Amino acid sequence: MTAQKGKDLLLKVDADGVGTFVTVAGLRSRSLSFNAESVDATHAESAGQWRELLEGAGVRRAAISGAGLFKDQQSDATIRSYFFDGTIRDWQVVIPDFGAIEGPFQVSALEFSGRHDGELTFEIALESAGSLSFQAL
Repeated sequence: MTAQKGKDLLLKVDADGVGTFVTVAGLRSRSLSFNAESVDATHAESAGQWRELLEGAGVRRAAISGAGLFKDQQSDATIRSYFFDGTIRDWQVVIPDFGAIEGPFQVSALEFSGRHDGELTFEIALESAGSLSFQAL
């Protein structure tokens, strides 16, 4: 994969619950991270007492974060209601020349900030809430 513009990494949400994905408003920065817990299967007879891990076990999770501006009242209201209602929706992260990650996420943090001489900004954090899929582009 060659160098890509950061603005091309898109965060989209299923806005109506039936698969209509719309880009989340005005994100200036965004990131996607994957983590997997390992299961230690080391026992008294492990060779040289080296740690052994149980293949395929453990919990996998993904986290998405972003920061930016709301483009309109509708996008602000949608994200805010997802947070306060604890809504789990399908989200999609589109990574240029790589693919799209899609699956259920819950808004785990929502922060608003602003300076007296600047615009209102927000930060959002999402945690995976089920199985994710990958589709190559």
